[in-house]
Amino acid sequence: MKNQIWNKEMECMPRKELEALQLERLKALVDYCDKNVRFYHDRFEKAGITADKIKCLSDIQYIPYTTKADLRDTYPFGLLSVPQKKIVRVHASSGTTGNPTVVAYTREDMENWSEQVARVAYAAGANEDSMVQICFGYGMFTGALGLHYGLEKIGATVVPTSSGNTEKQLKFMRDFGTDTIVATPSYALYLAESAKERGIDFPMDSYKLRLGLLGSEGCTPEMRQQIEESWGNGFFCTDNYGMSELNGPGMSGECIYRDGLHINEDHFLCETIDSQTGDVLEKGATGELVVTNLTKRGLPILRYRTRDITKINYEPCQCGRTSARMSKIIGRSDDMLKIRGVNVFPSQVESALIGINSISPHYQLVVRREGFSDTLEVRVELIDASLLEIYGELEKLRRTIHDRIKAILGIEIKVNLVEPKTIERFTGKAQRVLDLRNK
Repeated sequence: MKNQIWNKEMECMPRKELEALQLERLKALVDYCDKNVRFYHDRFEKAGITADKIKCLSDIQYIPYTTKADLRDTYPFGLLSVPQKKIVRVHASSGTTGNPTVVAYTREDMENWSEQVARVAYAAGANEDSMVQICFGYGMFTGALGLHYGLEKIGATVVPTSSGNTEKQLKFMRDFGTDTIVATPSYALYLAESAKERGIDFPMDSYKLRLGLLGSEGCTPEMRQQIEESWGNGFFCTDNYGMSELNGPGMSGECIYRDGLHINEDHFLCETIDSQTGDVLEKGATGELVVTNLTKRGLPILRYRTRDITKINYEPCQCGRTSARMSKIIGRSDDMLKIRGVNVFPSQVESALIGINSISPHYQLVVRREGFSDTLEVRVELIDASLLEIYGELEKLRRTIHDRIKAILGIEIKVNLVEPKTIERFTGKAQRVLDLRNK
């Protein structure tokens, strides 16, 4: 892959200049929100915050956090800072557990969003020669349209297939010569599985894929390696990060060296905090990611608690960018399981499973309450159902999986090996945890 930088002025800006720009934009944002958003005006007044009191970047700690609950409580348009006629796009979450979180964009917001995605896609290796198939669902979800406009900005050809209909996805890949896909890691792997199943009629060299822009769910290095090996032919995956509350995709993404996700710091100011206390952590410490979108104007967000756990590296990258890089998300503070006093993230189990022969990459964590303690069952899907009839081999495999997971988590778990194709596949974000504690 060739090292590409879309906007050298911003992506390679000296650190002192970048931080001066962030401070300037932070003060402007605080003043803007104070004057235009009643929600923030009331919070600032209670906290004694004004733009004049922001003297340095660390003063951001005095600004109250914004949470998902705040967006739901002000549903649908209580956080708008402009009249509705200035809004050109609205997106929203699914709202499966209450009111959806609604986000809105002015024309300037849309231009900034496209610029952010363009940088991320270009850093990964996409360019004006790319034929990109977008396998995210189009609609209120920000992922598909966010990547779509950013990819068009760099001149790539976009194939908006949306999610699902795997047979049609594979046909377009073959017929169009698709060289880049946008998908969740789990769906990219499922597509490779499906292509292999049709290998008699369409061998893997019928596909021209070389690049995957993966996002919307976590992807461990082990899973990434399995995706790349499944597609073969030098297929190369990068991870990108974003969420609708912060625009959508485009906040950060990996370059070809894959040494962290470069943050578009002229647009986003990031911190890590202790999820329990809310205290800001030292630079480089692992904690919950908190993000301020410095340039969003339609529905501005200050100090948004993402619930994602990561750490930030402020050293320059060998690619030439000076922007800080966030590590891959290791889990979410609200998705973290606490089993007999031990913090468990699905990604830890995934890392243990990858590379074990005879099992597929599809798994599920089942949590139950037995007596006064929680138990964890890991369901793992076999590749070959005939193994279920060979008790000795099955028990040996089960013990291998058990021991690898226990070595990572440090607690006793149950491993259940299930027949092929019995764990649900997802075209969107994979649901790895089945919580039965309240059943």
